[in-house]
Amino acid sequence: MRPSRDTILMEIAKLMAQRSTCTRKNVGALAAKEGRVLVTGYNGAPSGLPHCTELGGCPLDENGGCSNSVHAEANLIAFAAKYGISLQGAVVYTTCSPCLNCARLLINAGIVEVIYSEEYRDPGGLELLKRAGVKVRLFQDEQRVDSKAYIKYVKDVIEI
Repeated sequence: MRPSRDTILMEIAKLMAQRSTCTRKNVGALAAKEGRVLVTGYNGAPSGLPHCTELGGCPLDENGGCSNSVHAEANLIAFAAKYGISLQGAVVYTTCSPCLNCARLLINAGIVEVIYSEEYRDPGGLELLKRAGVKVRLFQDEQRVDSKAYIKYVKDVIEI
């Protein structure tokens, strides 16, 4: 069965999460237009600075989050800005819904939709995106097979 573009793009975001150097949470993201990848990002230390993996763990901020890492969404926006890639009208696929600060950046970058596979501990980012008119949705992998329906299908085919 041919996977949908949403499935392929979310799988790429999940693959990017494997590049994360944050020991607290691995997040990957990408921005796409018309189903084509523009930029990718993952959470980790700013360029040239020690990674959490090198520090023996994440230094935590007052909210319990990693104070060392730049979030995946912020990294993809920074990369796009650095290389002159417009994100106006793009869709962001991310393994974790954006925090409030990343949501602000996504709104100002012109992102029109955010598709996420897991909700961040604070729903404030999603709420802000919705208020700003950015479409948000939880990724539903349509490639997953409904096991009960599949078993019924197999039984029907065998009986034929």
